[in-house]
Amino acid sequence: MTETTSEDGKQQITLVDDQGNEELYTILFTFESEDMGKSYILVYPAGKEDDDEVDIEAYALPKGEDPSDPQGGSLMPIESEKEWDIVESVLNTFLDNDSDE
Repeated sequence: MTETTSEDGKQQITLVDDQGNEELYTILFTFESEDMGKSYILVYPAGKEDDDEVDIEAYALPKGEDPSDPQGGSLMPIESEKEWDIVESVLNTFLDNDSDE
């Protein structure tokens, strides 16, 4: 994962898949869960901001990574139902607050 900033000021990261393919993603937001003792990052493919439907992906940040300023490293898949429940709850709150504005 490599972090950059887009022309419109949004934070972006480059993710590399198992085959070595690189894809640019825009960071939707990051947050820390005290319950899980982890931080999470939610991203979507760059250039998709104006699409009606965007696939949002969520990952756990490496241990010790500052969620307000992710610097790189391997993102970890979210594996437990409890973690997914927390991520979905935070995302729904974010989306509800965003639609109110």
